Amino acid sequence: MPLDFEVDPAVTPVLRDGLLGLWADASNAGGAVGFVPPVTPEAVRPELVKHLVAMSEGRTRLLVGYDGERRVAATAFLTRNTHRLMTHWVWLYTVMVHPRHQGKGYGRDLLAAAADAARALEGVEAIRLTCRGGAGLERFYVSCGYKEVGRVPGAIRVAPGDDRDDITMLLPLG
Repeated sequence: MPLDFEVDPAVTPVLRDGLLGLWADASNAGGAVGFVPPVTPEAVRPELVKHLVAMSEGRTRLLVGYDGERRVAATAFLTRNTHRLMTHWVWLYTVMVHPRHQGKGYGRDLLAAAADAARALEGVEAIRLTCRGGAGLERFYVSCGYKEVGRVPGAIRVAPGDDRDDITMLLPLG
């Protein structure tokens, strides 16, 4: 069953808790979404609050994918670039599919929905994102039409002695 995607849903306690649970579960399953396991929803809360503040200020948009039971199954945040010479592209952050839904094509569906959401923004011509090297994520993004446009070796320290590349990917929307 495909996910039902919604852009800028009302942030209710149910949605907030769903986002926190997804983020913690994705992190604990080894997802490269800003944390290293083990992590709890409470540890994730300050980062989610930052995204929610950016949403309230109109700088960020939330894309949520709901499963057949209306549980949060996938998310991504689209953030406008505020530099006056770079407003023609957006950042895509915190791209996640719940571990129980991985392997069903929902990641591709999420990226396609994010591209549609970005196309709906006036003047946006591309999406940029960064991903953590060492997990094969760049191959997934390339298979979805993104191109690697930059790499900083060892920029992400997952643990002492475990440094990963920070990889920048670009998807032209034209």
